[in-house]
Amino acid sequence: MYASQWTTLSPLGVQALKSMDRSRQARGRMMEQAGHGPQETPSTVLHAEPGLNLRRYGGAADAPPVLLVPAPIKRSYIWDLAPATSVVRRWLERGWRVYLAEWTPLPEGEAGRDFGFDDYADRLLAACRRAIAADGDHAAGRPVIAGHSLGGILAAIHSALYPDALRATVLLEAPLHFAPATCCFHPLVRAVPDARAIADAFGQVPGAFLNMMSALAEPQAFGWERLQDRWMALADPDREAIATYLRVERWTHDEFPLPGRLFTQIVEALYRGDELMQGRLRVGGRAVGPADLRAPLASVMDPRSKVIPQEAVVPFHEAAGAAAQLLLRYGGDVGVNLQHVGVLVGRQADATLWPAIFAWLDGLPVQPGRGAQSTG
Repeated sequence: MYASQWTTLSPLGVQALKSMDRSRQARGRMMEQAGHGPQETPSTVLHAEPGLNLRRYGGAADAPPVLLVPAPIKRSYIWDLAPATSVVRRWLERGWRVYLAEWTPLPEGEAGRDFGFDDYADRLLAACRRAIAADGDHAAGRPVIAGHSLGGILAAIHSALYPDALRATVLLEAPLHFAPATCCFHPLVRAVPDARAIADAFGQVPGAFLNMMSALAEPQAFGWERLQDRWMALADPDREAIATYLRVERWTHDEFPLPGRLFTQIVEALYRGDELMQGRLRVGGRAVGPADLRAPLASVMDPRSKVIPQEAVVPFHEAAGAAAQLLLRYGGDVGVNLQHVGVLVGRQADATLWPAIFAWLDGLPVQPGRGAQSTG
């Protein structure tokens, strides 16, 4: 049913979906004008190139550094939504030097559509680490890398490529093992002969298309649960719950297209081929898998989730080459809109999850930085 629909997209259908993106972005701007936009922590851009701004949020030069890696689909401020719901601020409060890889829209045309894992998971994150090394004190040690969802996939690949350049890896609901029986997206993947047909039709795959596919794959998480959470947030005497819900709603409308090459690699190499789990994913001319991820590893999973089920997280975590490991379970929150982002904006995550991660990191040894010239 899906194959015939999505591999024969007409030019008119392509333009209609791109127009839906523009309409969604306009609705998001209206929400922001109504007061539901993010309240971000002041930052500066330390490094910029096509596809990336590396943001620096503060912290002393001799403070330990952390690099936060969002998913390259929607805007990165979900990590810094408001003072009470900001992962960025939690790291700053714990005395870290905080950086964030802010992915930026790419130009139309061949150059924009050709970005893939070689760019996001290797070249651009390596550029971030070089800038971080040059910005801080050598004695502050190697950076921690922390990624959420697709950003967690990028962080995991980077850590597997450069395990000796990182102090630790923190993966937040990042799908890394794609078993057909447990992956809600598998019926869609199985129905589409090759993702290249979709990528070729769009060039850069619009967020509206990705949203539609997500809703088809798991209507409860992307539909009913969100409506239920809204009513629970409205009933919560703490008005911060509904305020967070509406800010997340605004964020869901703030998306940009996924490069065709990256979309194809995610569908074909990961969801269809499970190549990362099997140690066959080629990035930067190398094949990587869980055994290559040797830096201390903390993974967070939600045992209730059908979007990122525990079967997508735990097998990779257990197969990783890291000697020091931490596996945490997140139980959800009220007022987070999408439970998948609750680890970044939820009150329970703020109260219990992040303190556990920080306590674990505090127990790890600080290893001297490797210097800008040797960080990939």
